[in-house]
Amino acid sequence: MSHQALTDALRALGGDPRAAGQIVVRRTGPILGSRLPAGELAVACVSAALLAARELAVARGSPAPEVTLDADHVAAAFTSERHLRLDGHAVGPGFAPLSTWLATEDGWLRSHANYPHHRAALLAALGTDDEEVEAARAAAARRRAEELEEAIFAAGGCAGALRERSAWEALPAGAAAAGRELIELEEGLAGAAPLPPLRAGDLPAAGVRVLDLTRVIAGPVAGRTLAALGADVLRIDAPGAVELEGSVLDGGPGKRWARVDLRTAAGLRTFHELLGEADVLIAGYRPGALQALGLGARALARRYPNLVMVTLSAWGERGPWGERRGFDSLVQAATGIAQICTAAGAATPGALPAQALDHGTGHLIAAAALRGLRARTVRGRPVHAHCALARTAAWLLDLPRTGADGIGATPDAAPFLIELPYGSRTVTVIAPPGELDGRPLRWDRAIVPIDRASWR
Repeated sequence: MSHQALTDALRALGGDPRAAGQIVVRRTGPILGSRLPAGELAVACVSAALLAARELAVARGSPAPEVTLDADHVAAAFTSERHLRLDGHAVGPGFAPLSTWLATEDGWLRSHANYPHHRAALLAALGTDDEEVEAARAAAARRRAEELEEAIFAAGGCAGALRERSAWEALPAGAAAAGRELIELEEGLAGAAPLPPLRAGDLPAAGVRVLDLTRVIAGPVAGRTLAALGADVLRIDAPGAVELEGSVLDGGPGKRWARVDLRTAAGLRTFHELLGEADVLIAGYRPGALQALGLGARALARRYPNLVMVTLSAWGERGPWGERRGFDSLVQAATGIAQICTAAGAATPGALPAQALDHGTGHLIAAAALRGLRARTVRGRPVHAHCALARTAAWLLDLPRTGADGIGATPDAAPFLIELPYGSRTVTVIAPPGELDGRPLRWDRAIVPIDRASWR
């Protein structure tokens, strides 16, 4: 494989690019064929997380494990939501009917309506209460794409107007994303306690406690990756928060799941009790939401000096779109990726062969958390990291195109499917990619709902 994507990721994580030679990648051919090197990005992101786990194991007194990876397994993992089954049956409809491409007066717009509040915002911006797709198409056809995009955001929803890359980068939001590092790193305060040494046979993240405040794909992928590496991962959602069953099950293997209302005094008290014993916080709330609750990164760093924090946003926390919601499909539309992936004569704009921005960023989040734990153990200063789908998109657009990116059949996912217990039921998922010392990573169970949020 080309090492540029992996060396880019290692540099962004504050690591040594020469570590790219410490992983063996098996591959039978190109994966995730596209006009853009989505396969190279995918292998690089998973490799970066595995190499970060290797470094953490060494920092905790363990011999450096041999790290191997199957590229076909990576391709299956990056499309994991397509292979999810509950008792042998597909879970959920995938994208909702109104999550689609809408032709506008001057171009195209990608809408998002998987959640009721996003659907309501879309319909409000379109000026219709008719939830049929054809009614939405008729309304969108009378609007300009960027004007409709703004109206949807103003209504509390999210969307992405189709742009060429140059048009995106000419916007202040695009310039902000392109002008920042792939991963923004900040060193925490001195005096953090090192993690205890590993025992023989322990995985690199054994004993690590992770609070997972994320939804949909990128953040949950990070949490499930850390769980596969031995961490105790506790996902926290608000009571009554609407979540798609497929998203919970696909992102949930190896985790426990509890409801905590951070808007109440009792909920905040419980959350601070969890933080007091946590090692990692992964937060995917819209930028500014946690600060409003007194849970901003700086306040938490002062109160919990051992805590490694990784935040996720769609567009970047500090740009002019910093407080906007977003999803992989919308970022692909806005940044120029969808336009590049559009085939000649296609009826609608194109897309990557996987939600690679989400999955790739998820593995980068896991890598950043592991690197932050290593820094805490070696230097007594945890590292805090900030990731954004739009920055991952800019990185993908900058990677060299080999000419072979669009070649090759989709690998068979069947060899990588596993079954996990889920109460009295069975969930079929793609196993976590990667091996340490020849031992495949694994989960023992699907997500486990618990009544009271607490560490084991």
